[in-house]
Amino acid sequence: MSVLAPIVGHRGAAAHAPENTLASIRMAARQGARMVEFDAKLSSDGVAFIMHDDLLDRTTDGHGPAAATPWSELQKLDAGSWFGKTFAGEPLPRLDQTLALILELGLEANLEIKPCPGRGPETGRAVMEVVRRCWPARRGGLVISSFARDGLAAARDAAPEYPRGLLIFDKPADWSAAAATLGCHSVHCAHQTLTPEWAAEIKRLGYDLAVYTVNDADLARRLQGWGADSIITDRPGALHETLAGGREAPGRETH
Repeated sequence: MSVLAPIVGHRGAAAHAPENTLASIRMAARQGARMVEFDAKLSSDGVAFIMHDDLLDRTTDGHGPAAATPWSELQKLDAGSWFGKTFAGEPLPRLDQTLALILELGLEANLEIKPCPGRGPETGRAVMEVVRRCWPARRGGLVISSFARDGLAAARDAAPEYPRGLLIFDKPADWSAAAATLGCHSVHCAHQTLTPEWAAEIKRLGYDLAVYTVNDADLARRLQGWGADSIITDRPGALHETLAGGREAPGRETH
């Protein structure tokens, strides 16, 4: 049985709410997502929080490197206004707050370790310290993924009991060796570079296959035909409706 849900909300429901916020995770839940994906990194003083970019500028009213900013300043930033007035004042969430909400909503989680440059092992260890405190491994429903092999290795060493997924864009020659060394349960590929042959190889080697970021239902169906276990999407409501027979809950796409 796959450790991944068939439809996963990317950064919450990123087409309908500001990515990597609690508002976006709530939106994904309203749209019928069973699992949400989000990114965790560290503040300058080692607090694990949720954000994708290395720089603050795109998704907050802050500026400069996230890694150079203490949590006392990060927590004051507006991470919602860039997306729409409805979300003005939405804060950056800490990782523990995010996990608590996901548990409260009865969802599952795909937590991506997204370290700022040079902080892979440190981020992997810090993230897993929070995970162990907030999400007992026996509960299930949590996958730890990363492009950063050093961060994923640190997560493996710190908390081997949680399933791991290797994130890939292009197909590196050593992808299968890396997935095996890191003890991964799943491989997460970009739809732009995945081929039917590669998908078949991933499945033949016994890995679950997740594909990101897919917002078109026809493409999602084709990828499922290649053996994809999980489709990661900015629009979980729409794909839930067309692929899983659910009804898309309200959520206005604002951009």
